Amino acid sequence: MAVATDNSANAWLKYDRKTQNEVMAFAEEYRQFISANKTERECAESIIKKAKALGFKDVAGVKKVKAGDRLYASLMGKTVALFLVGTEPLEKGMKILGAHIDSPRLDLKQQPLYEGKDNAGRDADIAYLDTHYYGGIKKYQWVTLPMAMHGVICKKDGTVVKVSVGDEPGNPVFGISDLLPHLAAEQMTKTGAKIVEGENLDVTFASMPITGEKKESVKANALKLLSKKYKVEEEDFISAEIEIVPAGEARNMGIDSSMIMGYGHDDRVCAFPSAEALFSLTKTDRTAVCLLVDKEEIGSVGATGMQSRFFENTVAEILERMGNYSDLNVRRALQNSVMLSSDVSAAFDPIYPDVSQTRNTAFLGRGVVFNKYTGSRGKYDSNDSSPEFFAKIRKVFDDAGVSYQTAELGKVDAGGGGTIAYIMANYGMNVIDSGVAVQNMHAPWEVISKADLFEALKGYMAFLREM
Repeated sequence: MAVATDNSANAWLKYDRKTQNEVMAFAEEYRQFISANKTERECAESIIKKAKALGFKDVAGVKKVKAGDRLYASLMGKTVALFLVGTEPLEKGMKILGAHIDSPRLDLKQQPLYEGKDNAGRDADIAYLDTHYYGGIKKYQWVTLPMAMHGVICKKDGTVVKVSVGDEPGNPVFGISDLLPHLAAEQMTKTGAKIVEGENLDVTFASMPITGEKKESVKANALKLLSKKYKVEEEDFISAEIEIVPAGEARNMGIDSSMIMGYGHDDRVCAFPSAEALFSLTKTDRTAVCLLVDKEEIGSVGATGMQSRFFENTVAEILERMGNYSDLNVRRALQNSVMLSSDVSAAFDPIYPDVSQTRNTAFLGRGVVFNKYTGSRGKYDSNDSSPEFFAKIRKVFDDAGVSYQTAELGKVDAGGGGTIAYIMANYGMNVIDSGVAVQNMHAPWEVISKADLFEALKGYMAFLREM
């Protein structure tokens, strides 16, 4: 049995030529997905589009629900819940794959556009977009890279304008400047946390002045171009949601093309196979669910984060359409459910070995990763899954020939992190973290193994079939 429970068996070694081709083919589907979908809105829209093509119907438009129905729900265009309704009553619980589709990035502030000044307060002939970073990042990693701009601008008349600049052939890109080493003596004395300040992560937007304007002529020209292209005014930025992300597509990495370097692996490398696992399912006893949410990188807060009532409300709506709604049945459905909180784990990096304990760390290529608990220090803010539940998962994965490994997020007291697992565990359901190992996590360009992606797909499919 090719199972990497000792964290030593590389999954690539078990593949024959046919399977290796399947690994590469699925990885290419995923590479195209993360290249085309760099925001939570784009991810949700893409997944819903495929769901509709496969016969999924919006819960809001369905009057009655029965076994075999394929349903979806979404909130504010940033969440997705996919359901394959099972033959058993919903209150007996669901089989849930949960992941998040937001990623660290830079968000534009509400009034972002300004023209830079020199030491005397005169125009410096460069227009900038003011940003506020989202999620945990090393700020110095985000400078001097080609960046793209994705999002929406919502106008007072109700019009929603989609913005996407920097990723299509021929598009201009944007960037954040940094000091040249010749003038950076003072900067280089600062710690990594301070070498680039958050308020200095402003995006260079334009440098061409418009004739006839004596002040802020570069900003004026930029506004003219925005008006021409998108029919928006400066005040429309107030009701915009625009994200600055690395420009360019994800790329195959390594001379063997065994890895993918791309933006947003955390956590779309788990979200994509989760959705694909549900799409592959044709029937089920207990209702199967793929739940993709927003705002995990900032604490799962807000209407579209896991702490909201979005999923609970959707379950209530489905029970009502089954003619079986009650508050008690909603509670039963949630408590009796089982879930893989599909989120990434830190991959061991031999260049930085000191932050990890080899026996309890994840390695690239050794399969899907189970974190029995996350949190930090004394397991604070952690979901610590039950050993009985983990034993059942082990059997399911072993029987399906899925390569897997167990890990913690670094050494004790070296740091830590959290997922959506503890939030769902609040309902009393059995939840364990299970995802893909990532190097360079939260950097503009992260790295995953194609083998781990494929093993995640196999594991998620086995979970939906057998649990």
